[in-house]
Amino acid sequence: MALIKTTYGRRSFLKTSALAGGGMMIGFSWLASCNPSAKEVAKLPDEWFEINGFLKIGDNGMVTIMSPNPEIGQNVKTSMPMIVAEELDVAWKNVIVEQAALNTKIYTNQLAGGSQSIRQGWDGLRMAGATARQMLKQAAAQKWEVPVEEITSKEGVLLHEKSNQSIGYGEVASLAATLEVPKEVALKELDTFNIIGTDTKNVDGQNIATGKPLFGIDQYKENMLIAMTIHPPAFGLKLKSFDAFEAKKMPGIHDVISIKTYEEGYNKNMFDADAFPELIVVVGNTTWEVMQAKKAVKASWEPFETYEEVFSNFSGNGTFSQSVPNGAESSAYHSEEMEKLSSKLAKEVRKDGDPEKAFKKAAKIIERSYTAPFLAHNTMEPMNFFADVTADKALLSGPIQTPEFMEKSVAARLGLPLEKIDIQMTRQGGGFGRRLYGHFVVEAAVISQKIQRPIKLMYTREDDMTFGNYRPTYHAQYRAALDENNNLIGFHVRAGGIPESPLFANRFPAGAIDNYLAESWAVASNISVGAFRAPRSNFIAGAEQSFLDEIAETIGKDPFEFRLELLERAAKNPVGEKNDYDPKRYAGVLELVKEKSNWASDNSTNTFKGVSAYFCHNSYVANVLEMTMENDTPVVQKVYCAVDCGIVVNPIAASNMVEGGTVDGIGQAMYSGLTFEDGKPQQTNFDRYRLIRHREAPKDVEVHFVESKEHPTGLGEPPFPPIMGALANALYKATGQRHYHQPYITQKKVVS
Repeated sequence: MALIKTTYGRRSFLKTSALAGGGMMIGFSWLASCNPSAKEVAKLPDEWFEINGFLKIGDNGMVTIMSPNPEIGQNVKTSMPMIVAEELDVAWKNVIVEQAALNTKIYTNQLAGGSQSIRQGWDGLRMAGATARQMLKQAAAQKWEVPVEEITSKEGVLLHEKSNQSIGYGEVASLAATLEVPKEVALKELDTFNIIGTDTKNVDGQNIATGKPLFGIDQYKENMLIAMTIHPPAFGLKLKSFDAFEAKKMPGIHDVISIKTYEEGYNKNMFDADAFPELIVVVGNTTWEVMQAKKAVKASWEPFETYEEVFSNFSGNGTFSQSVPNGAESSAYHSEEMEKLSSKLAKEVRKDGDPEKAFKKAAKIIERSYTAPFLAHNTMEPMNFFADVTADKALLSGPIQTPEFMEKSVAARLGLPLEKIDIQMTRQGGGFGRRLYGHFVVEAAVISQKIQRPIKLMYTREDDMTFGNYRPTYHAQYRAALDENNNLIGFHVRAGGIPESPLFANRFPAGAIDNYLAESWAVASNISVGAFRAPRSNFIAGAEQSFLDEIAETIGKDPFEFRLELLERAAKNPVGEKNDYDPKRYAGVLELVKEKSNWASDNSTNTFKGVSAYFCHNSYVANVLEMTMENDTPVVQKVYCAVDCGIVVNPIAASNMVEGGTVDGIGQAMYSGLTFEDGKPQQTNFDRYRLIRHREAPKDVEVHFVESKEHPTGLGEPPFPPIMGALANALYKATGQRHYHQPYITQKKVVS
């Protein structure tokens, strides 16, 4: 067994064990038992004994695991407790998981984002379970007066083979809870796992299917009012004045007020992004009454002047500022600016060799440009949050990916001590990055404080889709230099966007080409943006992989062969020292998906295939997409996915994640886009904002994981970016036309 030394006492274990796991990022937050019927088939204990900050054991052997972090649908609330249960060596059927309260004194980084939950929690979770197991062994050894080294465990039972004695965890839990945390704990060898690596169903599945109140939008409190906001109809505008005389007379309306979400001069944290700092708020008895009253409010808006926003950085140790320009922006302006900057020299981010010389002496140059529009997150559960603020405390509850950060924001805005802010986490009906930005949490708190009543803030779909925090719009120009023998001798990417660049200068094919240049640019905007599933990668992967296919075709090589040759060069004789990918693991997923899709042997003339592969969030994903043409319409028949994310904790959940990311990526690239006219979003609901339909999803998604003993890495985001390249490459095979601009299929109005 692998030994991990511990050098801290019982109380410090609560904090240090979280740090050992990188902060327990995205915990296993639960509202129900791991086994939906566990409470029915097993008697709950009469007494619980806390072993450490993450678990307690009942006198009957039942185990409760605490969950520090939010659940946004990525199923970590099943997978992360499996890690603890594995090292604890307890039967999965005897595990119950509870949602831990937001508590920064015990847990660190209580947020959901970045596909880091399993990766950063792996060591800490294992140690929490293993430490508890060792303390239980010590308690049994003390009870039986035998050496602890002679004690073994199996599924919640402690065994002493020499004396033929056995005892359940529950029978020694009270004694174990009094013992000092051991200085060394033995972790299980990977080949002895019996929970990790097994298909385990979503613990909330039954409660979701039967409509149990798990989500923020389900909340109802006595004496609660409904609040909804009115924000400017266009970016670049601010509130001038409003007349609510008629609205206040309408049935069920309590009041109409204005609020400032953040006070002027406040240094926002990076998750306080907010394009509309002053809002009109309508408060009433029911959602319908408030929606009707909103229509009766007469508001006047005016342009604002350019200003600077100051943000605290992620660690809180410094600040950065960004300019918010005035003006009413349109998509035509965005396109013109991006085209203009793509043709100019930009900020050099990486340079290997002499790319200028390579392009000057090239026999042939391939140059292509790719674009993608703004995207709205469109979580299934609309934005909402409950707040009950009194003179001396604030209780808030709802779906938020960054509760730890928003606790600080709320405290600062309300003028209350941090310990007086209580944010409770509910299950979230989707996040995708939208709920990283908690302006709506602060709004709810300010409204409750001003109204002096508990309220539930509700956003309509139109409210959310026009509020901002979108995926940015991007542009990337690629150039490849070929010599007279069609050898790739130079590679140049110049990428930018509004208001950020999508460039990852040190990712493949960097490190595989002698002469390489990467440049970056960006255009400031008053349209607010935020993290969107696999930030930046969600565009640049598809562009890069489409361009690589076009190079392969030009030089007459199979697209797999071309990529694998580059990766072999990066493995054996890499260029530069900053390459942030492992070429062997990258090649591994390509080889696996090539094999599983029968790429080399399938000569069907009616099925068109596209390949793509990408590395992000520490994981590797390769796709082969199969497409047919039916009545001149492309139809995705099947997608093969090969994934290297290290050890797969819960295969069925991991497969579900890959399937969902694949379908989402196809839909976003094929259909979705947000445009602007004079600052106004032109798509405000699903009648004009196109999402993938059920009938347009792949008929089959076949997922294969690379067998690995590497520590687990990210999975919520890595399956999303590469499928866009595979889609574009298959479309070319099917239609004979290259697709450079997303969405690949445009539709002004959605029809059934």
